[in-house]
Amino acid sequence: MVGTHRRFVVYGAGAIGGGLGALLTKAGHEVVLIARGSHLTALQSSGLKVVTQAGAETIPVAAVSGPHEASLSANDVVLLAMKSNDTPSALNELAAVADPDTPIVCVQNGVANERAALRRFANVYGISTVFPAVHLEPGVVEFRSWPTPAILDIGRYPGGIDENTEIISAAIESTGCGSTPRTDIMRWKYAKLLTNLVNAIDAIAAPGATATRIMSQARAEGERVLAAAGIEFASADEEQLRFGELRSNTARVNGAGIGGSSSWQSLARGAGRIEADYLNGEIVLLARLYGIPAPVNEFVRRIANGFVRDGRPAGSMADAELRAAFDVALSR
Repeated sequence: MVGTHRRFVVYGAGAIGGGLGALLTKAGHEVVLIARGSHLTALQSSGLKVVTQAGAETIPVAAVSGPHEASLSANDVVLLAMKSNDTPSALNELAAVADPDTPIVCVQNGVANERAALRRFANVYGISTVFPAVHLEPGVVEFRSWPTPAILDIGRYPGGIDENTEIISAAIESTGCGSTPRTDIMRWKYAKLLTNLVNAIDAIAAPGATATRIMSQARAEGERVLAAAGIEFASADEEQLRFGELRSNTARVNGAGIGGSSSWQSLARGAGRIEADYLNGEIVLLARLYGIPAPVNEFVRRIANGFVRDGRPAGSMADAELRAAFDVALSR
């Protein structure tokens, strides 16, 4: 790639992608968002309304329906910001129109996206995404943390840093978000995976003792599985030092039962899907590969997918129902 100018093509303009795209646009970077449906219509007609604790602002943004409309060039950086479920189809669309040397940056939860992207593209980057934001209606994103909306540390996949890492990190910093280039970015993404093991229960269950217990057990089991697999992850103390201040300034989501996670938002929007196969399912996959049990995360993965198949609304599983299902599953 020539020079330091980059256009950012944000593929997936929801809470994270839309929010980051708007911030990059406001900071003076060239940006195009890829969105769909009524959200795309709202972006094209009115821009993106960003709501913060300081007020609301509508930011004019460029938006298209797919990579085929983005006129991708050698100086573009593609930021993937969709759920992991949608990454394979997104990569298929990108591979049809983008140069294989195009930088692909996974601004996503989970740890499977980078490996999938590396099958198609030579320059892949991971971002440890700590961005408390909400997207529940077309054309609107709410930042839950302010004045620092997010911390988005970045590194080359599977490890190292390069010129692109530095350029992208500097662009993110220019928006008011935090970003540090890291040679060991997957170590931080595995730590974030552990944090995200609560997402599915947050999405389906009403607050209660059982939900809290399952969340705690899912994380503890996840730590055991990663240790058995020999996978390093940033410690709780490291995460607290890096993200503690941002998380302490994070507001709750109106209407959310427990935390308002990205999985909860998917159900609240009626998306008809949940990301549990790439969060809890990642722990289950590793456990099976290394021949160790992971019954808690397998329970969470299965019950969350069944909840979505049944078309149930977010947070509608009562504590007693969750407890009964959990007790049955773990007694087998």
